[in-house]
Amino acid sequence: MNTTSRHKNPLGDISVLYVAVMVRAVRAEGADPTDLLGRFGLDEQALGAPQARISIPRFMRMGQAAITLTGNPALGLTMGQLSRPVDAGIAGLAGQSAPTAGEAIRTLIHYALLTSRNSRGAPWTTNRGREAHFYSIKPYNVFNFFVVDSVLAAWTRFLRIITGHDKVIERVTIEYPSQGMEGVFEQWFGCPVRFGAGSNSLRLAPGIAEAVSLQAQPAMFEKLSGDCQKELSRIRAGWSTGDRIKDLLPSLLQGGTPTLAAIAERLGMAPWTLQRHLAEEETGFRELVDETRKELAVEYIRETRTSLSEIAWLLGFANPAAFHKAWRRWFATSPGEYRKDYLAQQATKGIH
Repeated sequence: MNTTSRHKNPLGDISVLYVAVMVRAVRAEGADPTDLLGRFGLDEQALGAPQARISIPRFMRMGQAAITLTGNPALGLTMGQLSRPVDAGIAGLAGQSAPTAGEAIRTLIHYALLTSRNSRGAPWTTNRGREAHFYSIKPYNVFNFFVVDSVLAAWTRFLRIITGHDKVIERVTIEYPSQGMEGVFEQWFGCPVRFGAGSNSLRLAPGIAEAVSLQAQPAMFEKLSGDCQKELSRIRAGWSTGDRIKDLLPSLLQGGTPTLAAIAERLGMAPWTLQRHLAEEETGFRELVDETRKELAVEYIRETRTSLSEIAWLLGFANPAAFHKAWRRWFATSPGEYRKDYLAQQATKGIH
């Protein structure tokens, strides 16, 4: 099976454009980001390469380190405040040139894959751009709270820039539980913020979706949207059927194993057609599920501090014992022993 088009980081990766925003926020808080960048193998020159990416787990650890450095647990809001349309790459430039704010946020989110990819899912909009949703990244912990904060804040800042209005959001819902900062968040967003909600979302204030963008430019919107679509097609070009399945599986594995029929429906084909394509690629659905679990398991063990029971759930195993059994089959050791040895090796290298 062709694996050359598979992702380098199974859990996802993100453009250094967003790291540059984090660095900007650290400086705004009065701290020097030089050592922070060095700890994570980056420098100012690396931030100037727009095609460069880092893994999502590394970005999360870097964000937590930045919060510790600045002493601001709401650093994600500072990142949002300092975000510009260009910080979302070509998708941000296309979005800001859209005719209305609703079309602008739809464009920004529709092409989010051009600058970030997460195995947990992808953002989306509903109600013609009147609501914007960020996927669940359970289990939540100190390493990923700021991700939700920074994304929702950046979307809000984007809408404020292109409309010229401060009151652009009517309601914010955040999936992770309250951290005792409701007042800070409600002041920043200028509306009620509900923590412990069923999803991460923004609801635009009345009339904002229809508001004319101050940056509207029809010719550039058509040109840049076309460029975004071409880039999106290029990313997906050459994927085998197996690649497409393995790209879908991570977010569907959480809590159980999806069926071949469910995957076939997602791909818009009949189950027997999917089976035939896989047979032509000399692979099978169960094999792909096992490969995906193995790839993700290694990343979770190495790159996160997620508990073994949570990893078992994220990979769709019936219970932690089933995950332990699979890990021993893959690596002839236990996941706990593997993580302990790996972290010890990293410590000797001075890698965080």
